[in-house]
Amino acid sequence: MNTTHLHLILNHFPIIGSLIGFVILIYGLYTNTTSIQKLALYLFIALALISIPVYLSGDEAEETVEHISGISENTIHEHEEMAEKALVLMEILGVTSLFFFYNQKKQFLSDKILLKIIAVLSFITVFVFILTGNYGGKIRHSEITNTSKIIKYDDDDD
Repeated sequence: MNTTHLHLILNHFPIIGSLIGFVILIYGLYTNTTSIQKLALYLFIALALISIPVYLSGDEAEETVEHISGISENTIHEHEEMAEKALVLMEILGVTSLFFFYNQKKQFLSDKILLKIIAVLSFITVFVFILTGNYGGKIRHSEITNTSKIIKYDDDDD
């Protein structure tokens, strides 16, 4: 397994994981269940750690595909720019989630306010990760980018 393969395997975790974490957190806030809320925060911390090798392996993945015929350098650049934003947001989300546990001992902010801030931050992070994944998918999946070549079949046998 090379770094490009690692990038392709790991990149799904932050995208799907951030969405799952957001849903868990919203459910925990709705039901006012502390253990569910903490589960989401632990997930965000883990995803912040996983996002680092995903991002770092992106450069080698780019080197692998940039010379392949039909690969758009512009699409790679869009993906890379969005990935930088996603990484920064995920790291902020992870640190803020970690801060929640420290805050429980020191009480700088109320837990409810901090959890609402984390919920908003996680929603934004999910959105940016989905965009990042969409741009990444366009790099090698021509069925996404070139809809004019999709063959449409007519089921009517008139």
